[in-house]
Parts: sequence; C-alpha cells; structure tokens
Amino acid sequence: MKLNKTYINTALSGKARAKVLIIYTGGTFGMMRNEQGVLAPFDFTNILEHLPTLRNLALELTVISFDKPIDSSNIQPEHWQVMADIIEQHYLQYEGFVILHGTDTMAFSASALSFMLQGLNKPVI
Repeated sequence: MKLNKTYINTALSGKARAKVLIIYTGGTFGMMRNEQGVLAPFDFTNILEHLPTLRNLALELTVISFDKPIDSSNIQPEHWQVMADIIEQHYLQYEGFVILHGTDTMAFSASALSFMLQGLNKPVI
C-alpha cells in the first residue's frame, strides 16, 4: 500500500512542544469540496491554511496518509495491520499518534488496534 508523508510545524516560534504523528486513512475529515462541489481528499501540506488554529497547539506534526483514501465501510484487517505497523515503525520518534478514520467502522478499527497495540506507553487517539 502506497503512503504519503507530510511534515507540518505549527509552532509560531519554531520550537514545537511535542511531535505527533497523524495517520489519515480516509473519511470526510480529510475532504474538501472541489470546483465541481464534490468532496475530494485535500492535500495535508496546506492544512494550516484551512485550520489556522492548529498553530495554537505548537506541535510538530507529520501526516502519513493512504495514497487512496479508503471509505471506512471498506476497511479490512490488512488496513489495521498497516496502521499498527506505521505506529510501530515511528514509535520512538513521536510522543503521540492520531488516527483519522471514517465513522462507519471506527469502532471496529479502534477495538482491533487496542489489542494490536497493547502495552504502549503513548497515546493513540
């Protein structure tokens, strides 16, 4: 599965309080209306233009997104494995992790990942 990575420093002074990894799998949260009025995935590189209040958090963010966002009704166990692998591979580099996921199967994914990531000492939201 192809993944895209975007780095964003929201700290106005340049010094971030913490490093957080965001994993975007799909869902409306990462969509914007295009010229035709259709919801389409947006480029996280420009997230501060759309959510300028993120600067108040003073975080160093990295966004890893699935190249082709997945409708959460199509999430499968192999996608859970990819999410868990991403966290494992980046565990030492970040203080916390946020998974952006569609709502249709969010409860299933959260349950599966809670078992797959047992024993972590860092937050996964």
